[in-house]
Amino acid sequence: MVEAVLVDLFSLPANLQNNVQGLLHNTLEMIEKCSSIPAPFVYIMCRQRQGNERNSEQESMLPALRGFQSLKKRLEVVRALTTAAALYTIKQRLDEKDLSIIKVILPTLRKALMKVYTDHLFTAVYQFEFEDLQVASDCENLEIAEPQNEEQTLATQHVALIRSEIQTYLESLPSLKGELTILRSSLIPDDIFLHGFTTRTGGISYIPTLSSCNLFSSSKRRDPQVVVKENLRRLAKAAGFNPETFHRVKIDHANAVCIMGKTEPDSYDGIVTNQKGVTIAAPGADCIPVLFADPVRKACGAAHSGWKGTLLGVSMATVNAMVSEYGCNVKDILVVLGPSVGPCCYKLPHESAEEFHRIDPKCVRLFDSATPYIDIRRATRILLESGGILPENIQDDSVTDQNQNITFCTACHPDKFYSHFRDGTNFGTQIGFISIKD
Repeated sequence: MVEAVLVDLFSLPANLQNNVQGLLHNTLEMIEKCSSIPAPFVYIMCRQRQGNERNSEQESMLPALRGFQSLKKRLEVVRALTTAAALYTIKQRLDEKDLSIIKVILPTLRKALMKVYTDHLFTAVYQFEFEDLQVASDCENLEIAEPQNEEQTLATQHVALIRSEIQTYLESLPSLKGELTILRSSLIPDDIFLHGFTTRTGGISYIPTLSSCNLFSSSKRRDPQVVVKENLRRLAKAAGFNPETFHRVKIDHANAVCIMGKTEPDSYDGIVTNQKGVTIAAPGADCIPVLFADPVRKACGAAHSGWKGTLLGVSMATVNAMVSEYGCNVKDILVVLGPSVGPCCYKLPHESAEEFHRIDPKCVRLFDSATPYIDIRRATRILLESGGILPENIQDDSVTDQNQNITFCTACHPDKFYSHFRDGTNFGTQIGFISIKD
């Protein structure tokens, strides 16, 4: 069932305004009479023009827009200088209303072009139907019109131009929720390593649970990869690393570790390197982003440690990879646990809680309840110490000086951090990152 209709008039030149008026009137008439739901939301996408030319265009559209009473409050004309700007504005309107099924009515020659834009600016959450813009005398055209016989494709250089247009527009957008903020640990020496943990401020993601510096894109969420890439570009500029040599773990909630420079596994929750100028990172939105640094052998690592990964020993697996690959001494390795859900908020079913209870009864609170509270940070520390990491070389929420604490509870601080536990399925993601300085 179509939830919104987008009428693309962006490519029609100003000297065809009389034709535009007729096309628009007939198209809106079809929508009003033939829609499978009463008065769907309708967005008319137009090129923004300057001065008198813009006023003339606006006035020429007015007659076509009059008379559609059921659409009046659900119809919006969106004008912008570029297709990317217009379409991104419409995406914001769709997201405000939680709409996902969109019919796009557009000139035939724009179809292949529009598909490139929608592939980049939207995710698999959205469904698009494409229909030719035409004058129609009955309802069948809106309901059953099919695409052209063959799918049109664009030349590589045209796709590159579209990507450049999108990137330029996104770079022009203001940061949301304040300046970009990076948390750093005093344990990791900053003369050797560049590192940090991100917060949710300073990016361009606008959906409430993703706003604003979301750093992970998923087919199940509404933030597209191009927006995450722009957020990463802004982070890299602020932090001082090269986004082109940035590598993030491919989460499997297990304990596999990727060795930079060797064959990359299909999925892994730990990553290590001794290459200078390469930034490695682990995401977290309740799960712990864990950073590892050996200032003696000049090697580093990052791991994503959720409750499953914690039980499977992903942190020690990352340590062991640094030892075996780079000759690190376990007693030289520094480990910092980043923002993550705390024992104040995190619950698991009793069966899973039993496994943490076996690590240390203090990892579980209200053990006899159906869903006890779990301390995955304490479990991580215990497993690291058991593996030979010195207690003083681990930084977590047990620090006595709270001014030095960076292991905040993500669920307790909605102004600073994303939280899957708190926000549900359309959640944002922060990261912990580290690299060896040149």
